[in-house]
Amino acid sequence: MKIEKVDKSNIDLEKIEKVIAIDGPAGAGKSTVGKLVAKELNFRYLDTGAMYRAVTWWAVNNNLNLDDQEAIAKQVKNIQLKLIPEDTGLKVFVDGKDITQEIRTPEITRLIYKVDENPGVRKHLVYLQRLFALEYPTVADGRDMGTVVFPNSKCKIYMDASLEVRALRRKKELEEKGIFMDLHEIMEDIKIRDKRNMEREISPLKKAEDAVYIDTSNLTIEDVKIKIIDLAKERFGL
Repeated sequence: MKIEKVDKSNIDLEKIEKVIAIDGPAGAGKSTVGKLVAKELNFRYLDTGAMYRAVTWWAVNNNLNLDDQEAIAKQVKNIQLKLIPEDTGLKVFVDGKDITQEIRTPEITRLIYKVDENPGVRKHLVYLQRLFALEYPTVADGRDMGTVVFPNSKCKIYMDASLEVRALRRKKELEEKGIFMDLHEIMEDIKIRDKRNMEREISPLKKAEDAVYIDTSNLTIEDVKIKIIDLAKERFGL
């Protein structure tokens, strides 16, 4: 997926035929399962959170004021963003630089809400997400896939897990990158993010009315993958 200058005309959502929309809070397992589902069904995987992280990294790296929403929204349209799926995960590039690891740091995690809540940035990225799904059968994960970005999706999932399980998953993920944090600190960070995501005015995190709820706390990755694949086959007639 390469994003440069785009046609800003509206996209007819009825023309987006196959999207598995996965929503849920941080640590629910969306990305891990989403990639596996996409691979098995030969869909493209779209990590929308990585897009917001990439914009956050870009703003921080260029010493931009994240509180200046108008300036950020205006300049974000000039970013060259690439999301390249690989067997080991998703590679993220901004203006030719591989920032896959940089966007997963605690600093970016704590600042991303400033980009999430920027109406101009969100409008631009939602357009790009829809453009992507118009071109490819897609597994898209994020916070508002089923409620805002792909409201017409025939296959919506809301993944969740207990706070402790989500924090333990995040701790393991960070340690694999050489970043060590106290579990209690991670839990507090997650609670803050949850509150912001659920209470923000623009595209708050919530379960779509027609989404299937999956609590992943006591399920294996394989269990969740099979549930979603079975649902997708039923909904899309695969």
